Amino acid sequence: MSESAVQIIAHGSRDATEARVAAWDADPLLEGVTYSILEEDEDRGIWRIDAFPTTDAEVERLVTSLKGDTALSTTVEDLADADWLAMSLSGLPPVRAGRFFVYGAHDQGRVPQNTVNLKIDAGAAFGTGHHGTTVGCLMAFDDLLKRERFERVLDVGAGTGVLAIAAAKTGSRVAVGTDIDAPSVRIANENAALNQAKASFVHASGLSDRKVRRHGPYDLVFANILAPPLVALAQDIKEALQLEGVAILSGLLRTQERRVTAAYLSRGFVLERRIRRDAWSALVLRRKG
Repeated sequence: MSESAVQIIAHGSRDATEARVAAWDADPLLEGVTYSILEEDEDRGIWRIDAFPTTDAEVERLVTSLKGDTALSTTVEDLADADWLAMSLSGLPPVRAGRFFVYGAHDQGRVPQNTVNLKIDAGAAFGTGHHGTTVGCLMAFDDLLKRERFERVLDVGAGTGVLAIAAAKTGSRVAVGTDIDAPSVRIANENAALNQAKASFVHASGLSDRKVRRHGPYDLVFANILAPPLVALAQDIKEALQLEGVAILSGLLRTQERRVTAAYLSRGFVLERRIRRDAWSALVLRRKG
């Protein structure tokens, strides 16, 4: 861990900020860094990156990459000793994505009666349901549910488990999530119990893990991770799906759509839909071959 917690903030145009985070996504030394990208000033076309490195090596790598980027203005701020996760979650509004309503404990009294309600406690895991990538996945899933049902669902990189829990609460008989982070698996299982959802989460490093394969082939695979692992897992996701099965992929920027889509089209998938939210994309692909 870094000796002191820092937040790295960069401002610039949309093209400049997206290019910078795309470079971070391609850097294996930064694969564990948490960051967000959003439009801060629509009138002036100003976008903002907030990065939260957890080691001194990550701080140095990020700062070095930004020093040479004249298109961005950068500041590094020390974070006081506080429970920033709890503080940030307390200010997050609930999210509506089609039939799904994602909320935290602080919004218990604002839950509608006619929605599929998902109460999510992030704890130390990634994925409150507020991020554009998760919302895109839920919107894509909501649209698919208008026409078909999915008996067996796999959520790759489940984080807090929101996507597998959404599947379990809309009729999926099998809803399995995997994550390489053991605390995330624990938190996801706690969230499943909190929502009285028949979803289970396992600690697994890949789709070939026995705990994952024994429930397949799947009708639907969620993979809300990052663009490089989405490309690397294209063949594994194909093999995890039955013919005519659907993959909902996210965690990628709009600028990364072509690269990710190409990896799946070359393996017999057909692109059915893309959903864009802020700078992020979600892709719906169906296995045809």
